[in-house]
This record gives sequence, C-alpha cells and structure tokens, in this order.
Amino acid sequence: MELAEQACDFHEVDGRRIAFRHVAGTGPTIVFLPGYMSDMDGSKATAIYDWAASEGRACLLLDYSGCGHSDGTFGEGTLTRWKDEVLALIAAQVQGPVLLVGSSMGGWLMLLVGMALGERLHAMIGIAAAPDFTSWGYDREQKAALAAGQTVFEDNPYGPMPTPTYPGFWQDAQLQRMLIRQVPLTCPVRLLHGQEDDEVPSDISVLLMRALASDDVQGILVKGGDHRLSRPQDIALLERTLESLL
Repeated sequence: MELAEQACDFHEVDGRRIAFRHVAGTGPTIVFLPGYMSDMDGSKATAIYDWAASEGRACLLLDYSGCGHSDGTFGEGTLTRWKDEVLALIAAQVQGPVLLVGSSMGGWLMLLVGMALGERLHAMIGIAAAPDFTSWGYDREQKAALAAGQTVFEDNPYGPMPTPTYPGFWQDAQLQRMLIRQVPLTCPVRLLHGQEDDEVPSDISVLLMRALASDDVQGILVKGGDHRLSRPQDIALLERTLESLL
C-alpha cells in the first residue's frame, strides 16, 4: 500500500477537525496546497507524498475544511479561513523551514501562507497557480451576482455536478488579490504551467513572475500539458523541481 493511502490524522482548528497526513524526514518540509474543491487524495498530492517518503523528506498534506476528510461546510470556506488552517497545521506539525507547493487556487493560497511564514519560507512551487482568479475568471454578470450575495454555478470538467462559487468566498478573495501589487516574497520560486491549460491562462504565471519581489523566479511552460499537469512526465518534472529546491 502506498503511504498516501493510509488513514489520515486530525488537528482541531477553531472547532473544525482538519485532516492531514504527515511523514517525518529531513527538511525543508514540503507542504502541498490543493486547488479549489480538491483534496490530499489527488494524484499530485499523493505523488509528492510518496516521493518525499521514498527520499526520506518531510511532507505534510491536508484537506481544507469542507473538503476531503475534513470537517466543515465547503460553502463556508474562504481563502482567509483556509490560510489560517494551513498555518495552524504547520505550527503544530512542522519544525524548521517550509517548501510550499500550490496547485491552481492553492497557488494563490501559497502566496498568502508564504507571507505569513516569514523567514520559515524556504521556496515555493506553483502548478498552474491561479492568484486573483475571482477577478479574471468571471465575467461581469457573474461578478455582479456574487457581489449581490448569489452563488454562481459553472460547468465542471472533472465531474457531473456544477462547480459553485459562493459569495463569501468571492468577497473574501477580492480582498486578497496579489497581482495588483508587489508580492513581498524573496525566496526561490518555480512556476509550472501547461501550454494547453484552458482554465488558468499561462499569462497569469507571467504576471505573477513580475509581481514577485524575488529575483530567483523561473517559469516553465510545459508543451501539451493541461491544467492538471498530472501526466507521468508532468509528475517527473515536479519531482525534479522539488529535488532542485531541496
């Protein structure tokens, strides 16, 4: 059985049980942040966890409240709430420096968590990072509906049920925008983006490169890669990128 298939543990944050898996090893500790409506059972999360375990590296996976194995209601989730949960898990489970890996929305959350970590932040890897998607990812009518307190539903390419965006999430996220200012992070950053990503334009990674204060930022455009970047060659690239930063 792969390590990532083992039962998870729980840590209470503000009365919510947050599910996590942690493997001990040498640092910096890899912390994976899933995308919107995703969890730690996804292919990239499990691949990172199993790679870290095989290499003797420390790694932490978690499910945001309302997602996966964690308590809570998804519709009550916000970037601020999920950021606080990630920071609480890191404080409880991780010693020393942290290497953040953020996928899609997790790439936005990665920036917020990274700023809160301060000197503990070792490096970051964004996978189709999607900062500010509440601005560029919705049309005028959708934004008006969200601003009026309505939930917006969109087609879900990964399942039969539509993807909801709740007004509380949208309103909080609009206050957390990153691309409208300099992002005061100076650690090494690697941004992986699929050339065929039809959900997050690769231009977003370019904008993020410009916004980051760090001088050590590299963007890697993957030919044929889609939004998930979960093909075997994509996972191999991610593992090589992790190894180079560790």
